[in-house]
Formats: sequence, C-alpha cells, structure tokens
Amino acid sequence: MKKRRLRKTGMASLLVLVLAFSFWGFNRDQKNFQIAKNLDIYYTLFRELNLFYVDDIDPGKLVKESIDDMLASLDPYTVYIPESEMEDFNFMTTGEYAGIGALISKHGDSIVVAQPYKGFPAQKNGLKAGDIFLEIDGKKTSDMKVSDVSELLKGPANKPIRLKMQRPGQKKPYEVNIVREKIQIDPVPYYGMLDDSTGYIRLSSFTANCGDDVKKALLDLRNNQGAKQLVFDLRGNPGGLLVEAVKIANLFVNQGQEIVSTRGKVAQWDKTYRATEEPVDTIMPMVILVNRGSASAAEIVTGSMQDLDRAVIMGTRTFGKGLVQTTRDLSYNSKLKVTTAKYYIPSGRCIQALDYAHRNPDGSVGTIPDSLIAKFSTKDGRTVFDGGGISPDVKMEQETLSNMVVQLVQKFMIFDFATQFANSHPTIAPAGEFKITDDIYNNFKEFVKSHHFTYESKSEQALQDLVETAKKEKYYDGTVDAFKTLHADLSHNIDQDMNRFGTDIKGLLRDEIVSRYYYQGGAIQSSMDDDQDIEAAVKLLHNPAKYKALLAPDNVISVMK
Repeated sequence: MKKRRLRKTGMASLLVLVLAFSFWGFNRDQKNFQIAKNLDIYYTLFRELNLFYVDDIDPGKLVKESIDDMLASLDPYTVYIPESEMEDFNFMTTGEYAGIGALISKHGDSIVVAQPYKGFPAQKNGLKAGDIFLEIDGKKTSDMKVSDVSELLKGPANKPIRLKMQRPGQKKPYEVNIVREKIQIDPVPYYGMLDDSTGYIRLSSFTANCGDDVKKALLDLRNNQGAKQLVFDLRGNPGGLLVEAVKIANLFVNQGQEIVSTRGKVAQWDKTYRATEEPVDTIMPMVILVNRGSASAAEIVTGSMQDLDRAVIMGTRTFGKGLVQTTRDLSYNSKLKVTTAKYYIPSGRCIQALDYAHRNPDGSVGTIPDSLIAKFSTKDGRTVFDGGGISPDVKMEQETLSNMVVQLVQKFMIFDFATQFANSHPTIAPAGEFKITDDIYNNFKEFVKSHHFTYESKSEQALQDLVETAKKEKYYDGTVDAFKTLHADLSHNIDQDMNRFGTDIKGLLRDEIVSRYYYQGGAIQSSMDDDQDIEAAVKLLHNPAKYKALLAPDNVISVMK
C-alpha cells in the first residue's frame, strides 16, 4: 500500500513538472508570437506611411524617434546609439576623443570657448575662454548649434583644422590652424595636500584606467608628501565604468573582499566583483565627500566603503543610480545600451532610488516608498538603509545660491567679466593665493550695471503669482494697499544685493578668473579656500575619537552645519 502511494505521488509530481514546462513553453511561444506579430505590424505600417503620407518623410529620423520613444518608456539609461553618435559614446566611457581639447557653449547668438583644457591643441595654440567661433574650415558658425560646432571640431587625429576666431575687446578677428589630437581628459583634475598630514584627491569621472590615476595620486601623497589621512572628493561625479569602481575600492580594502554584486533577469548578469589586487592602504583614515550629483560608480565606491566601515561618508544623499548597463552590438555599426541588472553593495542593499518598472498611472516614476525601506548592517554592525542612494554618515547642509547669483551666472555676467579681466591682466597670483580685492569687486559692480543686468528675486516671482491668484479670486481690489506695501518691501536693490550676496559672488568670480590662468585644476584649488565640506572633513580627520565613534557599531548619524 505504501509503495502504491509513493508511486502515485511520484506520478503526480511528474505530471506537475510536465504541465509546468508545457505552460512555460506555451508562454514562451506566445511571447515570440507577440514579438513577431508586432514587428510585422510595425513594418507594414512604416511601408504604408512611406508610400502614402502627403509629404516626404525621413526614414532614418522617423525610425530613430520611434526607437527612442519606445526605450524611454523603460528607463533613461536604456538607449539606442546610432553610428553617428558612437564617437560621443566612446568619449563617455573612455574619456578620449580626437579634437582640439576645449569645452564650448552657447553665448547669446554665438558659440564660444568655455574652457580650453591645459596641454591640448586649443590651449597650446592660444585659444582662450570667451573667444568666439566665426568660421571652421571656411564654414560660418553664425546659424549653428553647439552640437554642430562640436561635430566640426572633432575628427581624425593628426588632421589640421582652420579656425577664424573673434576675441572680445579686439576689433580684428584672428585665424589659427590647429592639428587635432587624441584628447584624454584627466579623471583626476587635482590632488594635493590640504595641510601637513591631510591629502586630497578629486575624481571627476570613472573612465578607463582612472583607477591607475587615483593609485598614482594616493601613492604620491602618502609616500612623497606625508599624507597620513585622506579626503576623497566624489562630489558631482556621474560615475562610469564598474570595473574602475572596483579597482578604486580595492586600493583601500583587502584582496578577496566583495565590493559589489549585480543581479539581473538573465543568469549571466549575476556576478560578484571582489578586490583582486593587494591594497595600497587599508588603515589610513578617510572621508569621502558626496552630494546629489554623485552617481553610479561613485555610489559603488561610496557604498562599499560605508558597508565595510572603511571610511566616513560626508555630504548629502547621493543620486541613487543602481542600474547596470551592457552594450550590445546592432547592425550597421549601431549599438543598444540596455539595463541588464541592479547593483548591490556588500551589506546586500541596492542603491537604486527610482522604480522604473512600476510607473504611476500618469507615467511618472516614484521613489521607493518608506514602507519598503529595509535595514541592513555594515561589516562591523552599524545600521544602514536602502531606499536609493547612499545616505552619508555626516550630513552637511546643502548651500543654495540666491536667485540673483544664479542669474549672474546664467546671463554670463561672471563669465564675461572674467574674460575682460584676463584679456587685460597677463598674470595673477598663484591659484591658491588669488583673492577678489575690493577694487576688483567694485569694477565688477560697475560692469554689471553697464550691461543693464536685470533680475527678479524668487520672492518677487512668488508675489507676482499671488497677485494674479488674488485677481482671479476677486480679493485683489480689497487688499491692493497691502500688496503695494509688500511689493515695496520685497523689491530688490542691485547695490544692496551685490553686498548681501557678496561672499557667494566673489567665490564664483574668483574661481572663474583663476580658471583662465590655471585651468580646471587651478579652479578646484582656488575653490577649496571656502569649501565648507572640505573644512568639515579636515576637522573630523583631526579628531580621531570622533572619527572612530562614527564608525562604531549602531552609531547615530550626525548632523553638521
């Protein structure tokens, strides 16, 4: 009897398995049919559209727009890369391209040099920030977009390009022949000593081989310049290559330690990445600076160092990009960059903040709700949370600029004054010593007034919105005197505001002027003079007891102002 029951149970189990596989096969066939059916619909629709639409259509443009819209319904990182955009894609991953080595931007109706990179063709041939592009190889740029000018400036390495430029303050244009070079942007634009014992490294992106650059800087600071502690600055770092994030984390943790893992729908994307080399230094106290602009690979380094209790994280919550992209080759030299997995740092938490898979009814994307946020533990037992991004151990208040200061930047007042200043001053003091004197600032005030700079404060904007609402709701006529009084109290005065926000304006002005002489590295060095995050990091590193307390188990996150 018992054997019969076992035989029946076995037959039932086999039947369940057969049915399960049949159902799976049915679902797979159904899915394949739906794909084939909809592709056929798309092909026949496109054929009819091409034949009968009243005007001529651009097939390539139409197909690309349809692909872009389709992929946009998934997440922002799954994208189609046509052959024409491969050079830009390669630059994003390698930091390398062939061109003249300069940032460019739109300024009014002109395209200007925003910043030449030190040591590359634009700088070596005398181009300066503020110079206006008039012609490129005989083609006038007056009606071009920034992307059009960028495409003309890029091209095969070792090939010459002829530029006709206009320098502000000079009547006669100048011409220059520049030979394009392979441009490799330095991912470590600056490193140095903040004091006798504190080193500093700024990493701007995770491009190919950036781990070697960070290692070189770290060894130089420790072995040659006396660094006994480190501030590692990842603020504004948008991320990049996963393998480079693992290499950089490996500099600070033991060989074999897990850094990050990936998990996806397809088993081949389930991988665990460990430190594969001997570390450089596993005991040097370290503060990692982050902000809302720190994303992806920057969050892997930050999160792994937090989970392994290797560094104190300081700043604001990071961006929360925990999605992994893989590039797949398509026909005609195009590619698909597709999200294939999510990142998980050593504690097991995922750093992805937004749920693109489950959109709201209106199509918008929500953040992970508090009800789904879970607790995790670091290596030594500190409590940390998921829910998107990395929450710092020491939270810093994010400084905000006034509307006036923002508009001074947006309307190129600071940029144009720096251009004028640099064209009339051959040299300035070293980057770390240059200051905005009263004379320079008074000249800037006059410059702003002479250019008829206007702006509206956020308070004035809000008041105007309130007036419009009051008029619609028929309250305005009865309170008009109160509104007039409030308007008088909130109305800005440019002289008063230039003094009120003088500290912020002087800092931006100083950094912009210094960048004209000492380029990106100089601007970073200059900005450190009043960087509250760096100041707080150095102060913490010089307080070993507080530093150790922050890394102790079950420590409560501190708040510093």
